[in-house]
Amino acid sequence: MSLTFPARAGLAALALALTTPLLAACSEDKPTLVVYNAQHEQLLEEMAPEFTKETGIEVTLRNGKDLELSNQIVQEGKASPADVFLTENSPAMSQVEAAGLFQKLPASLVEPIPAQFRPTSGLWTGFVARSTTLVYNTAAVQASELPASILDLAKPEWKGRISFSPTGADFQAIVAAVLDLEGEQATQAWLEGIKANGTVYDGNNLVLEAVNSGQSDVGIVYHYYWERDRKENGDNSNASQQYYFANQDPGAFVSVSGAGILASSDMKPEAEKFLAFLVGEKGQQLLADSYALEYPLNPAVQLDPPVKPFSELQPPQVNVSDLDSKKVVDMMTEVGFL
Repeated sequence: MSLTFPARAGLAALALALTTPLLAACSEDKPTLVVYNAQHEQLLEEMAPEFTKETGIEVTLRNGKDLELSNQIVQEGKASPADVFLTENSPAMSQVEAAGLFQKLPASLVEPIPAQFRPTSGLWTGFVARSTTLVYNTAAVQASELPASILDLAKPEWKGRISFSPTGADFQAIVAAVLDLEGEQATQAWLEGIKANGTVYDGNNLVLEAVNSGQSDVGIVYHYYWERDRKENGDNSNASQQYYFANQDPGAFVSVSGAGILASSDMKPEAEKFLAFLVGEKGQQLLADSYALEYPLNPAVQLDPPVKPFSELQPPQVNVSDLDSKKVVDMMTEVGFL
């Protein structure tokens, strides 16, 4: 006996209903890490599939800004769906660490990263970094005129000549380093001085453009903004150069991007594999080969020239866990930057 069309359709619907729970169960069984990502979105969208290819562990990225995501994690507390937190700069990591929400990492996992670039607590690790630099317009400033210290930019001779972008996490991390190294009084005086002397822009690329066009003599940025532009086409860097502060000056600060595992995660083994991938040679080489031009922190991997070698930088010694984002935001708000 042959089935009529409605009967065949009914059987098909029944078969689908029976198999759907099985498909859902298979999908649920597939491990998926939730990563709150404040590092460059494009960079992690390139790296995460490579990790999945190697381990079979799927990654879901929830992208945002440093303090936006750290504040969200603190508010979510133990109910956070995040397994891993990644930042551009370390003050946001310190905020989550201070809230007691990170799981301590195995010593063997963080071993590839020099101790200077991870907290003594062992609760998270740096995995990539960027150096503070001063870009300067070569027609307006001679290299011999550049200041020995970033603190000198608050002096009267730099009035109307400097630019920076205070609203982003990049500049706030630099201020956090000045605070840690010089103390509150000196940092307050520096902030007031550069406010009086400088022009504020909404973004580091705009600072780069302002210096290159001659609107500003010098600008405070991280190294990769200038390096990326020069590598791509030089449109906003062909009339400028970079100046690296030396002698452990606050202006030689190297900001660390952090990675940590949430204590509330129910996927800690998978999360550890993800962090091991980030700090291991394969992940670090992916970082080095990417568009980002940030410094890998595993000494086994280096950026290619012409980027200044990481070994030639002279950054100050800071405890990355001590960089205080809340105090910095309070001080910058008081000065009128935020």
